[in-house]
Order: sequence, then C-alpha cells, then structure tokens
Amino acid sequence: MISASSYKKGLALLLPWAAVVAIWTLVHYSGLVKPTLVPTPAQVTVRFWQLLSNGSLPLDMLISSRRVLTGVALGTLLAVPTGFLLGWYKSVHFFADPLVNFFRALPPIALIPLVVVYFGIGETAKVVVLFYAAFFSGVIVMYEGISQISPIYIRVARTLGATDGEIFRRVIVPLSLPHILTAVRVELGVVWATLVASELIAAQNGLGALIQNASAFFQLDVIYLGIICIGLIALAMDLTLRKIARRFLNWQERISS
Repeated sequence: MISASSYKKGLALLLPWAAVVAIWTLVHYSGLVKPTLVPTPAQVTVRFWQLLSNGSLPLDMLISSRRVLTGVALGTLLAVPTGFLLGWYKSVHFFADPLVNFFRALPPIALIPLVVVYFGIGETAKVVVLFYAAFFSGVIVMYEGISQISPIYIRVARTLGATDGEIFRRVIVPLSLPHILTAVRVELGVVWATLVASELIAAQNGLGALIQNASAFFQLDVIYLGIICIGLIALAMDLTLRKIARRFLNWQERISS
C-alpha cells in the first residue's frame, strides 16, 4: 500500500515533467510555429524506441558518458590540489589567479583548432577539450571553498598540539569534502554542456555526434532526443552525487537534504 506522503512526493516529482510535456504539445498544435519545426513528444518517443532497438542510442550514451566521466575525473584530480594551493597560499593565489581566470573565460570550442593540431582527431582530443572545461570550473569552486574555511579550526588544532600534516589530514581535508563534491557537480554540468563541442572533432559516435548528424539531415526528432538524453544522464549523475553527499557528509550543517 502506497502511503500518502509517498504519493505526494511522487506526484511532486512528476508534475514538472508533465507540465513540460503539456507545454511542448501545446506549442506543436498551437499554430505559433510550423508543426514540422517542433516534433511532438510521441514522435520523439517513437524515434527513441527505434534507436534503442537497433542499439545505436545505448552505444552513443555509453560513449558520451565515458568521455564526460574521463574528463571530469582528470579535471578533478588536477583541480583539487590546484584549488588547495590557491586557497591556502596567498602568494600562489596572487601569482596564478589572473592566469586561471584568463583561461577559465576562454570557451573550449575556441580551442578546438589548436587541439586538433596538437592531439589529432582521435579520442584524446575530445577528452582534452572536456578536461579543459572541467579543470578550470573545478579550480574556481575549490579555491572559493578553501578560502572560506574559518581559521579558528586551524588555531584550535595548533593549540591542541597538531602538526601541519595532522591539521591538513584531520581538519582541512574533512572541511573541504563538501567543496570537492560541489566542484565535481559543477564540472559535470560544464562538461556535459561542452560535450557537443568536443564531439565536433570527427566523432562517429556519441550524443553530440548524434545531434550534429541529425542536424545535417533536418531530423528534428533526433535532435530533441539527443538533447533530452544529455539532460537526463546529467541529471542522474547529479542526483547520484547529491545522494553521496547526504550519506557521507550529513554531519556537515551546510549539506542540506
């Protein structure tokens, strides 16, 4: 038996999506735009089952997800220590902050010609573009988080006789975990937004390639499908990270349910 609270929660989750589908359908039949320019949800659903049945869509989703996760993993591995250095050492921040903000402002798509020259058109080039997007977005989040850690925790630890290494392991790292997870969430959003640009580099598979190939043949239902898949996978990854944060960082008052 479904409880009333579970029913209300499920209804609250479904209502926004139902509203989007209803508005989407109304736009198609309203006459405000040509019906051929806005495929119906039913048409997109039919195309979804077609591509799912022939195995091409799962492959595209898997390849794009792998590229995104690789870019985010590499970006995080470098962004976390870089953010620590920028937030912990004022001299490093003074020196590197202008460079970080300069490169952060450059759109990854503008670097594609150089990436092709230096890395070719293979998988490495695509990952490099995604790594670039992940790294600079993650560095900013990490720096802001580290710089906001109250020095009172460090002073208390020193008063209790903790060494610099113990302070780092037992004070700085635990207090930084929420910022690391936030950085990963931000990186995921930025990297998924950059995916289509990265797959401009001679990609044969992937959701970005699916969208680009569909645009060449004016297959709007496929374009809609590719966009929806990107959004849903990105949403699933973000929800997973939020659950991890709630489970492992519930002792942090700043982690909300």
